[in-house]
Amino acid sequence: MPKPAKHVFVCAQSRPPGHPRGSCGQLGCAAVLQTFAQQFEQGQLHGRFALTSTGCLGACDYGPTVLIYPEGVMYTQVKPEDVSEIVAEHLHKGTPVERLLAPAALWS
Repeated sequence: MPKPAKHVFVCAQSRPPGHPRGSCGQLGCAAVLQTFAQQFEQGQLHGRFALTSTGCLGACDYGPTVLIYPEGVMYTQVKPEDVSEIVAEHLHKGTPVERLLAPAALWS
């Protein structure tokens, strides 16, 4: 298996309704993950990039969240319609999508 140039992690954490922290599951992460999977298939990106669903990334109030390594770039409030822009700009061109970047306070 070749080492991927970038690894995309999509939070798939789901908590029960009414949980005080909420979850990306309640905010639509399944559709975001599915859209990434479709983009990876259509663009034949597997092998060049990796896609993994993950547990909580810690930004529950800002979900769905997506984290891309090796840069450590987190995107928040990602919608399925944002995925093609992330793939085109960040994965292919190496330019983070500024409008979706997590607030700096999340990293402090």
